[in-house]
Amino acid sequence: MHRSFRRGRKDLGLVELIAIALGGMVGGGIFSILGISVEQVGNSTPIAILIGGVLALCAAYSYVKLALLYKDEGATYSFFKRSFPDLHFAASAIGWLVIFGYISTLALYAFTFSSYLCGQFPDRNSSVVQKIVAGGVILLFSIINVVSVRGMGRAEDWMVYLKMVLIISISAVLALKGDAAQLLPLTGSGTTWEGILVVAAITFVAYEGFQLVIHAYNEMDDPQKNIPKAIYSSVGIATLLYVMLAIGALAAIPKETMIADKEYALAAGAELYLGRAGAFLVVTGALLATSSAINGTLFGASRLMAVVAEDGYLPAPLTRRVNGHVPARAILTMAGLSFLLILSGGLQLILEFGSITFIIVSFFMARANYKVRRKTNTRAFIALFAMLALMLACVAVLWFEYQENRPQLIAILGIYSVLFIGSYGYSGVRARAPGPRDPHT
Repeated sequence: MHRSFRRGRKDLGLVELIAIALGGMVGGGIFSILGISVEQVGNSTPIAILIGGVLALCAAYSYVKLALLYKDEGATYSFFKRSFPDLHFAASAIGWLVIFGYISTLALYAFTFSSYLCGQFPDRNSSVVQKIVAGGVILLFSIINVVSVRGMGRAEDWMVYLKMVLIISISAVLALKGDAAQLLPLTGSGTTWEGILVVAAITFVAYEGFQLVIHAYNEMDDPQKNIPKAIYSSVGIATLLYVMLAIGALAAIPKETMIADKEYALAAGAELYLGRAGAFLVVTGALLATSSAINGTLFGASRLMAVVAEDGYLPAPLTRRVNGHVPARAILTMAGLSFLLILSGGLQLILEFGSITFIIVSFFMARANYKVRRKTNTRAFIALFAMLALMLACVAVLWFEYQENRPQLIAILGIYSVLFIGSYGYSGVRARAPGPRDPHT
């Protein structure tokens, strides 16, 4: 029933779809990932980010092909389920993994928004205030998503495109104030291609979000034309923005400062080296980036949650929609769980979990596309290359975690265990159901 809500005029055109994808991708990740990348590979950071963009295109290719074949807003979850219809537990597990990956990124975006905003009022800044502000921004965009799809789309439009203008401005100011000599040599004595590839895999999380477009399938104009245009365009634009920002930062801010501050490398270096105007640009850009990421992620991920619930792999109340297509309870549930993560702390751990999860599920999308390659008109070589690239990226991130933070890796594996147990339980309930809820099953 959820596959055919709207038969008349749709609310989301190409401009809104690109905005949703960019809103999901260009969030808090790029503002926190530069310091870590510079610490690992120095001036090779733009190269690593560019390779990460190519890796994202490998994932995007499979998503586009499967979206055009299945015409289903369930995206990752539905594509796997319909490619492997007999693997109920695997389908349930992927649904749970993707949803909780989105929840973790929502928590990160809200926390980053709060940190940047509250940092402008040091006299009133505290951990409690930051958590209240983070919860408030999630609530605000939850209300926008519940009340109006068109309102959500318009809000995403102006936030994303203004954010892009600000990031381009930040990059230009950094480049003008900086010294091009700091960009050389491109590879230092301690930099290896192995290290560059590891960082490329780690930066892959900064590209998470392009698949949010597919979750709006029932609310977009001409999906068969707009999905490929929106996804490929957004990945290309995000890659260009990230490379420009990395080049500008390396030219203007000493590497020692970026490495020391890591998560807040841009904010820390902006005021010191660019003055108040530079700091204002960075803070404003960060606030817009995280706001649009919260908005776009709530929109797409809540629709996925409703689809998974409709198929019996999540609680039935999450299927309820208002105005025929808005999954209000799923939106509010995602908001509530994200806020609980913020209250519990440990967001860095949750972020790493989300990063690994996104790579894993992208691999399974490439695998699904390979299986149905004749139906999607996919060349076997391209699908196999995507699978290999994503598998190597996953191994690289896990190896990095093993070397740098083994307790965190163990904790991530523990989270997977909990989610697998929950998804296994619901897959058993679904298997015992009197009849299929999904007309495609």
